[in-house]
Amino acid sequence: MPRFSKIIATGIAALTFSGAVAVAQDLPAPVEARQGQFRIMALNVGVLGQMARGNTEYDADAASAAASNLLTISMLDQSFHWPEGTDNFGLDGTRALPAIWENPEDFAAKWGDFGTAAEALAAVAGDGLEAMQAAFGPVGGTCGACHDDYREAQ
Repeated sequence: MPRFSKIIATGIAALTFSGAVAVAQDLPAPVEARQGQFRIMALNVGVLGQMARGNTEYDADAASAAASNLLTISMLDQSFHWPEGTDNFGLDGTRALPAIWENPEDFAAKWGDFGTAAEALAAVAGDGLEAMQAAFGPVGGTCGACHDDYREAQ
C-alpha cells in the first residue's frame, strides 16, 4: 500500500499546482473546469501508462482506481464545458480548436468512444498487467483521435 499512497500524494500535489496555474490564467469557469477534467484524466492515464510500460510495478488496486476515475470522468455531462467562443482563437490559455464547434457530433462521438474504452479498461484493470495493457491501448487511441482533430499541438 505504500506505493499507492505515493501515487495519491503525487497526484494531489500535481492537482494542487495545476489548480493554481488555472486560477492565475483567469479563464472562464467552463474552461477551468474542462482543463481540470483533462488534468485529472492525464494523471490517471499517467498512472496506468507507467505500469503498462513497466516503469512502475503493476498494482491492481492503483490500476483499478485510475481506470475507475477515467470511467467516472467519461460520464460527466460535457454540455457546460464547451461554450461558444472558448476556443484557442477566441481565448488565450486554451488549446481547443474551433473545429469542436464546427463538428459537434463528431466531437461528441469521440468523447463517447473514450467512455466505451474507459468502461472496458475499468472492467479489467485489476485483473493483471496483461489484461490492463490490452485494454489501456484503446483508451490512448481515443485520446489521440480527439487530440488530432480538436486540440492545438504544442
